[in-house]
Amino acid sequence: MANDKETRDRVRALVRDVLERVPVEDESSFSSSASTSAETFPQRLVVNSLKDEVGKEFDRDESAKSLITEDDLRGLDGGARVRVSENAKFTPLAADLIKERGIELVVKSSRRDSSKAKSVAVGADHGGFQFKEELKIFLDELGLQIRDFGTNSTDAVDYPDFAHAVARAVSEKSVDVGIIIDGAGIGSAMTANKVPNVRAAACYSVALARNSREHNGANVLTLGSGQNDFSQIKEIVEAFLATDLTEERHRKRVGKIDQIERQYKR
Repeated sequence: MANDKETRDRVRALVRDVLERVPVEDESSFSSSASTSAETFPQRLVVNSLKDEVGKEFDRDESAKSLITEDDLRGLDGGARVRVSENAKFTPLAADLIKERGIELVVKSSRRDSSKAKSVAVGADHGGFQFKEELKIFLDELGLQIRDFGTNSTDAVDYPDFAHAVARAVSEKSVDVGIIIDGAGIGSAMTANKVPNVRAAACYSVALARNSREHNGANVLTLGSGQNDFSQIKEIVEAFLATDLTEERHRKRVGKIDQIERQYKR
């Protein structure tokens, strides 16, 4: 019996020794090599890596419903923000849940009454053509007068031509604001900002759109068809149109922007 026990102990010791000598693959290096070996292609060019988080105004959108029930609020953490319509009503259980969890209600204002602009110039290159066509329907629903500067198909064109046309309409005050859509929104913003009296902003979130108007007095909004889906674009456009430059401290700073522009005019 003693010999058997000694034999088992020696075998166990030998096994432990062998296992200790076997190299262990580091998990982090494995996952890293695996990720690099697999070819991955981005679905869209993310110019602003924080765009999904910046300006997140609500955790759940229930604004399409006229009656909010407790089921609509299930799964929300304490202090969560829920967007609701102006005329939304709540069941007693939903009201109790809102109070217990400290849920904040973000009221969605009426679109038609919220726009600070009455007329808008729109333009796009071939990459933004489809969204431009859809956007015109949305803008018409808001009651805005629309001037379309093209393009009129998905045939390849040069974005500066259309960005320039929209910016010039804003500069000449034939429209209140302009909206341009290309692949990323950056090239059109650069082009539009070459035109006097134009302050174009490329925006990928509601917060950026609102900030560009309230703080910077932007009068042209540029969008990237590869950056946002159309539902997001509608939200961004709505925020842009509903916001205005009102505070004197922001007006003063925008005045300095205009002063710099005048220094370089020939």
